[in-house]
Amino acid sequence: MIRRSPRILVADDDAAIRRSLSSELRAEGYEVTEASNGRDALSAFEREEPDLVLTDLAMPVSDGFEVVAGVRKAGTTPVLVLSVRGADSDKIRALDLGADDYVTKPFSLPELLARVRAHLRRSGGGAGPRVLRFDGLTVDLERRRVVQGERELKLTPTELSILELLATNAGKPVTIAKIIGRVWRGAAGTTPDTVRVHVGSMRRKVEPDPSSPRYVVTEPWVGYRFVAEPIGE
Repeated sequence: MIRRSPRILVADDDAAIRRSLSSELRAEGYEVTEASNGRDALSAFEREEPDLVLTDLAMPVSDGFEVVAGVRKAGTTPVLVLSVRGADSDKIRALDLGADDYVTKPFSLPELLARVRAHLRRSGGGAGPRVLRFDGLTVDLERRRVVQGERELKLTPTELSILELLATNAGKPVTIAKIIGRVWRGAAGTTPDTVRVHVGSMRRKVEPDPSSPRYVVTEPWVGYRFVAEPIGE
């Protein structure tokens, strides 16, 4: 087992703080998604499934308290609140809603990064196998290689990204919206038809018989599911 690059969601309406914090996190090797308000933060959380959330409290549309509550309702993803609000009442409210930590601005960046590392260690965020093995198919996440039997398949970067996303979520349906968000980063003009074209091309290379999929099946009105069972380490 190795640690892939954990994905962190940064929600703050102050663009300068958001960019600075995102830059520092990327320099530490993390993948970062940004949001400027609570509503976009919750949408990004659902789409990206980050390993940890950093959120301000005072944000437009939906505030940080709603972000904390929404993330905690969805599961156990660590939430760290970064706020200029130092009052005990705000800290207590955020923690009672499910925040895992509360840091008052201005903060020490080395201390914040240490807290991020600690919460990721405790949650196991970003941990995952280096190589995914299925019957007749191997997906090497680190080297970005796909091998079928003894033959390496020549997938395009987009096809490979789609396959990796589906394979790492084996057994779970992956929505079209999530594929667009993760593979195309939500780029304007990316449509469900775009996804279908690339998935079809990927299937023709991966599936022994594309007309009877062994690995990737269509979930009507939802997206796709990688159905092959992973082989143990």
